[in-house]
Amino acid sequence: MREMNMQSSTERQWVVMKFGGTSVSSAERWATIAGQVRHQRDNDRNVLVVVSALSGITDLLTRLADAHEQASRDALLEEIHQRHRQLLSDLKLTTCPDFEQRWQELCALAASTALPAAAEQKAALLAYGELLSSTLGAATLNQAGMDTVWQDAREMLHASAAPNLNPLSVRCDDNADPQLSARLAEQGRAHITQGFIVRGPDGQTCLLGRGGSDTSAALLAARLQASLLQIWTDVPGMFSADPRVVPDARLLQNLGYREAQELASMGAKVLHPPSIQPARRHGITVFIKDTSRPQAAGTCITAGDREAEAQVKGVVSRKGITLINMETAAMWHQAGFLGDAFMVFKRHGFSVDLVSTSESTVSVTLDPEASTQTDAARMQAFLDELATLCRVDVRSNCVSISLVGNAIRTILGRLSAALDVFQDRHVHMVTQSANDLNLTLVVDAEHAESLVRKLHQLLISSQADGRLEFGPSWHELNRDAKAPSASAAWWKYQSASLVDLLGPRDCAYVYHLPTVQQAARRLRRLQSIDRVLYSVKANDHPDILRALAAEGLGFECVSLNEVNHVLAEVEGIQPADILFTPNFAPQEEYQQALGLGVRVTVDNSWVLHQWPDCFAGREVFLRLDLEKGHGHHRKVITSGKSSKFGIALEDLDELATLLADRNIRVTGLHAHTGSGVDDAEVWGQQLQRILSVLPRFPEVRVIDLGGGLGIPERPGQPDFNLQRMDEVLLQELKQHPVKLWLEPGRYLVAESGVLLARVTQLKDKGQYHYVGVATGMNSLIRPALYGAFHEIVNLNRLQDEAKINCRIVGPICESGDVLGESRLMPRCQAGDVILVANTGAYGRVMASHYNRRIPAEELLLDA
Repeated sequence: MREMNMQSSTERQWVVMKFGGTSVSSAERWATIAGQVRHQRDNDRNVLVVVSALSGITDLLTRLADAHEQASRDALLEEIHQRHRQLLSDLKLTTCPDFEQRWQELCALAASTALPAAAEQKAALLAYGELLSSTLGAATLNQAGMDTVWQDAREMLHASAAPNLNPLSVRCDDNADPQLSARLAEQGRAHITQGFIVRGPDGQTCLLGRGGSDTSAALLAARLQASLLQIWTDVPGMFSADPRVVPDARLLQNLGYREAQELASMGAKVLHPPSIQPARRHGITVFIKDTSRPQAAGTCITAGDREAEAQVKGVVSRKGITLINMETAAMWHQAGFLGDAFMVFKRHGFSVDLVSTSESTVSVTLDPEASTQTDAARMQAFLDELATLCRVDVRSNCVSISLVGNAIRTILGRLSAALDVFQDRHVHMVTQSANDLNLTLVVDAEHAESLVRKLHQLLISSQADGRLEFGPSWHELNRDAKAPSASAAWWKYQSASLVDLLGPRDCAYVYHLPTVQQAARRLRRLQSIDRVLYSVKANDHPDILRALAAEGLGFECVSLNEVNHVLAEVEGIQPADILFTPNFAPQEEYQQALGLGVRVTVDNSWVLHQWPDCFAGREVFLRLDLEKGHGHHRKVITSGKSSKFGIALEDLDELATLLADRNIRVTGLHAHTGSGVDDAEVWGQQLQRILSVLPRFPEVRVIDLGGGLGIPERPGQPDFNLQRMDEVLLQELKQHPVKLWLEPGRYLVAESGVLLARVTQLKDKGQYHYVGVATGMNSLIRPALYGAFHEIVNLNRLQDEAKINCRIVGPICESGDVLGESRLMPRCQAGDVILVANTGAYGRVMASHYNRRIPAEELLLDA
């Protein structure tokens, strides 16, 4: 009876699964493949598995084809054979006659092929990477009970005829083939075949080009009219940037076909660009999955919504870009110049990628995928002919940076702040795509990675949380299991107490003193740090100051009013426990601070030149600009030429003379890189730079490394690795008998504070669901000022499913009064208490009475 309820073989839906080189190179991964085939069969689907060659084998076959000596070929054949024999052993395939047969075919082909191989022979040789791996795969799946039929891809995919056909890079049509579907279905439920290879017009073996296995899978999915195409690789999907450059790159959980193709075309390496079109044409859902993490959701690619919100989805780059500028006054009002110029490109076989024009100049880049085999003689012949039409300037080794997303033209105004990162960088070319999916800039290679990181932070990291299309970051998915995990936030255990504490109030800050004390004790345990000063500007609440003083901390103040506040509120505090670090303050503040006996930092040599008597005979710290800053936002980076802080290193020689003349003794060197830095190595790098100038100041006893230690902002992020920072600092200090000070602010108090605010109104408008609360940027300006992220929850509905994409806004008459953008929330009601986390630092101290609204008051929890 069960068989009668099953679909017939020709009615079952097809699923095509492609597995890349790393996915077919180990027994462990083949076990995963067998599990996925079994899963699809158990769901009553027909399966076609498409495989690449084992990782690295295509490169070895390429070297074999290009070899000029038989001895080299023999050695390469032996290496290829050994790799496959090892996998056979790991798979416990003691006998595999089909593999032995194909291996003998490869050896015979290699023996009969010229040295080096011509293009047709090279294509035939390279095909054996996939022929061998698919043969091993068929034996492995059959051994696992999958009853898998081996198929020759050349019987299913045929190259389209073309003039001057290159057998190493051909095209195929993607028309549906019901007869193929029926034939395979009659042969069995599971099949395995090769990617990359097809049959040529004359029956010869041809290739789809490097990366062509993705395209093979897409073409076969189209011909079989599959319901699903899975691309299995060694990463869990497409990301918003290259994770090797941006560890905070976010997994793109949902993409439209057009967006996915644009990301792939402009530099994302996970998916071969031509593979999208067959899926798009036939409406086949595509999933990108990770063989090492088969349960992970991956990236889903579908038709998408053309009316979706305009948004940047990725910041991608391509290296090795060649930029060609063509300039001539004769272009002005001349019909056909571009036609003449592009004919030169065509005759020499160069594909144009990006184009930008003006009245007398045309700039283009060469398609990096189509220009990888360019030799110097071919390039020179091309440039010589092009020079007969115009003046030609060539710039090599550039990098293109593309902002990819939906409806880019409509958000150019919102991109303006992000484009500030290109200030002082030479941008050689700017193009906006005709399909409105990308904005691309061509820059020098030396600046590319830092620009990609900054753009990603401004356009994606600060806005992605809560958006359904963005998943976890690469860092979160791959963080070291030994890295300290973020401890559970205190407020998660005291939600009821917080609601009771708020009482009839509409809003309030609440500070948890035990969290402050725990943070202080973690820092006091560092072996490399002799003294910890609390940066008062982060939160100047008297009870917090007293709690930190009780833990043995001193204080760093940036204004005379802060100095006086500490002296007034902290009983027993000594002036020597305070470091005064002003910036562009009036002379009177320096004079009064020195009169009080507090330590004073000078961060501008101008004050020493202009007010020498103020500092004559005194001890001071010097704040240095170490030329390289770090931080979560450009506005909190406090080092570098664009920062107003610190004395430039090139001024130190001149300054030394003035210091000696006025008997001004430098006993401390101070540097601060920025805020929200989560890389422990940064402090070792900063210490190295300060130690390099230490010989200029023989009386220095203290090096102050500033603050800026990051905290976990998003759920799942790890705590800052204090242990690693301690290790790198101790290593640097081995040869230098100086004391290290640290002056964190946010690290000590941010996690202790939450902002509570009642829901006042709800509104749906277009695609936005607004949740209005009783206070906004008048109490907490960080989201508006820095694009800062704060976790936001509804304390009254913590157990309810958070599935509504909301914008959390305050009552201030400003469009920027947004506390949280695109946050998943449960359905809220007026009167609910919303909690904004990590607001113990730079919250109430930066508040205002804008619109004459009173900012949230401050409350304390001491247990």
